Amino acid sequence: MKRRFRKMHGLGNDFVIFDARETPLEMDAARARALADRRTGIGCDQLIVLEPSQSADIRMRIWNNDGGEVEACGNASRCVGWLLGGETVIETVGGTLRASATGAGASVAMGRPRFGWDEIPLAYPMDTGRMPVGWEELRDPAAVNVGNPHVVFFVEDARAVPLDRLGPQIETDPLFPERVNVNVASVEEGTLRLRVWERGVGLTQACGTGACATAVAAIRRRLVQSPAVVRLPGGVLSIAWAPGEEVVMTGAAASVFEGEVDL
Repeated sequence: MKRRFRKMHGLGNDFVIFDARETPLEMDAARARALADRRTGIGCDQLIVLEPSQSADIRMRIWNNDGGEVEACGNASRCVGWLLGGETVIETVGGTLRASATGAGASVAMGRPRFGWDEIPLAYPMDTGRMPVGWEELRDPAAVNVGNPHVVFFVEDARAVPLDRLGPQIETDPLFPERVNVNVASVEEGTLRLRVWERGVGLTQACGTGACATAVAAIRRRLVQSPAVVRLPGGVLSIAWAPGEEVVMTGAAASVFEGEVDL
């Protein structure tokens, strides 16, 4: 069985996208891992399947390259919004998003962030604004759910943190029963320098939900003002948020190539 796909990326966070609105596509962990493999498959951070929706314009399902299906992906939402054009309402497992295409990318309303310990979720109650926990030099993080769970550490220099070593330890810590995305950020002249260890992916060039979670945590701590400029290895995102409101992410999206794969 052969299927058409499109390869896209948002700031280097790359996706293989299948349009299954007219012809259904069966996807499971094994097939997602095989397609995402960079040596023997197409290669991507996340695999995206677009399906019909009864409550929105489209339903977007997301698999990380380890085969796990996840709730949300900000960069993929921006790519899908840009691909479809105009104003698009997108249904995801993590909630309903609204995307507005621009010339070079899209803005996406990512929903309202959640801060309750059981909404992250954590294994037991604690203050999620400044958590009394730490892993070596990474201490006192904030936890935010923006469709998927994030923990955010503010450090002097995000580039100096050995995130390749600490990221997997924190991701799989029993404190996080559904695992967690790990963000380390430093404030540089009113902007945020961010690196992300993404749950089920590893170090990534960019993470849209990570940028949203980090900006929200930084605004809550009054480290930056909205809209916050977030600088990731792959490029820059603008994140706007006010307490009680939705998080709005704006940034570039790019189509790389189209192809056909034998499933």
